Amino acid sequence: MPDIYVAKDKEKKPEKTLAKPKAAKGKTVADRLKSQRTTNSLAALAIRPRKITFDTQERKEKIILLLRRHLVTNLKWFLVTIVMFLLPGIILSVFPQELSAFRYRSVAILTWYLLAFSYAFQNFLYWFFNVSIVTDERVVDIDFPSILYRDISSTKIDRVQDISVKMSGFFRSLLNYGDVYIQTAGEEREFVFEAVPQPEKVIKILNELILEEEQEKINGRVR
Repeated sequence: MPDIYVAKDKEKKPEKTLAKPKAAKGKTVADRLKSQRTTNSLAALAIRPRKITFDTQERKEKIILLLRRHLVTNLKWFLVTIVMFLLPGIILSVFPQELSAFRYRSVAILTWYLLAFSYAFQNFLYWFFNVSIVTDERVVDIDFPSILYRDISSTKIDRVQDISVKMSGFFRSLLNYGDVYIQTAGEEREFVFEAVPQPEKVIKILNELILEEEQEKINGRVR
């Protein structure tokens, strides 16, 4: 009787160990990155972001990455904005008597604050809406050279030929951000993700998507 029970245990063990790899193999890059989903809408590197769409997105197309310039790149205009807001108070404290008789002082100060706010708001919008998007099918670059003009360019994942990163300077190395260059086939231009966080991680995910696309072609599956 003991020999029979041992034989049954040996038969069951291989069945349990073989079932797990099959389930893991079927997962796509999009499925595997769900556990790393980013919920912060102001993130410079958003993985599988929720409630984000773009104009040319197809119905079943999934956004894998949404990329903006690193937050530290906003430091320059942010400091300029602070100085602009502090400047009226500094001038009034230095020249109180000269400006006390100025009839339109309140109007001038209010106008100055409106200009400072407009400057900050415009720079924020430029940072927020100039994005690069990587989906499970293509790479999309969305640029807003001005408020009234938008430039959208894209290329399929299977047309990506080469990916490289440039991280020049101590500051970029310290904060781990850089430029990702994507070379595509044919006459399509080079795509550049400027000053994005964790560029090595971005390249790794892009390479995984390229391999996934190649595997789907081998298996005869076309999206």
